[in-house]
Amino acid sequence: MQYRTLGRTGVQVSSLVLGAMNFGPIGRTTQDEATAMVDTALEAGINLIDTADMYGQGVSEEMVGKAIAGRRDDIVLATKAGIPMGQERNHRGGSRRWLVTALDDSLRRLGVDHVDLYQIHRWDPATSDEETLSALTDLQRAGKIRYFGSSTFPAYRIVQAQWAAREYHLGRYVTEQPSYSILQRGVEAHVLPATEQYGLGVLVWSPLASGWLSGAVRAGREISTHRSAVLPERFDLTRPANRARLDAVERLATLADEAGLTLIQLALGFVTAHPGVTSAIIGPRTPDHLRSQLAAADTVLTADVLDAIDAIVAPGVDLAPDEKVDTPPALLDASLRRR
Repeated sequence: MQYRTLGRTGVQVSSLVLGAMNFGPIGRTTQDEATAMVDTALEAGINLIDTADMYGQGVSEEMVGKAIAGRRDDIVLATKAGIPMGQERNHRGGSRRWLVTALDDSLRRLGVDHVDLYQIHRWDPATSDEETLSALTDLQRAGKIRYFGSSTFPAYRIVQAQWAAREYHLGRYVTEQPSYSILQRGVEAHVLPATEQYGLGVLVWSPLASGWLSGAVRAGREISTHRSAVLPERFDLTRPANRARLDAVERLATLADEAGLTLIQLALGFVTAHPGVTSAIIGPRTPDHLRSQLAAADTVLTADVLDAIDAIVAPGVDLAPDEKVDTPPALLDASLRRR
């Protein structure tokens, strides 16, 4: 396992992170399976576990808490808040009112007195940076969180939040968690340059592109009912973006074979090769999935392999641009770009 410094915090974290989104109802992963995966991950050298309050509406945090009981001090523990938790209109977002409550709820579910990294799951356009950063700074001073970060923020919001922290003399985000894979390289154009400029640690999610780069989606192979049921539009091969992805996957699979690698090793080795990336979050549903992904822990791609990847998917290009989740709101809602 490789280890990197998380931004400018001085904290050493593994190049692979165990993501717990699939623990519970989302991935239908049982407590025994979750505990077994945590055991295997720690034995392999992973020391950072990432979850969120909205994963299974709290179930993932509860399962992580049970799995890490008795060994909390060996783990860099991260969770997130901001995406709606239920129907109540104030149980979401980045307000002080919600974040104080949401963190206490997360600590209770995790069975701990603090988390090492608390992340704002999505930028909340209804809440000012000063409001959110002030609340996070107070929670940090209270000892309930060690550091705080953002997740899936557009580049301009990353910059704005850094400015606001300086302007109002508040703590700043020290990490960002963007979506990044060979098939979705848009963050290379703006987000990663911004995080490098401000010295943020970067924990990338979906490095296997929702399974497209796991080897599970190949030409002539039936797509599993689990994938097609959860995210049907992402695997509908009548869509041009998905046909483009399938073509790229076939070419990448050939490249991996020629390099003596699995497709998973190629995919994870690619994202962790970027100098702006600290770690890649893997989100296995089963112990077998985890073992296949741990095989990439020490993968280092050569320059010729990285050049060949660039020839298949150009730098800064998203093959499925409509799936980006950091798009400025005005590009999605016509009323926001018209007087």
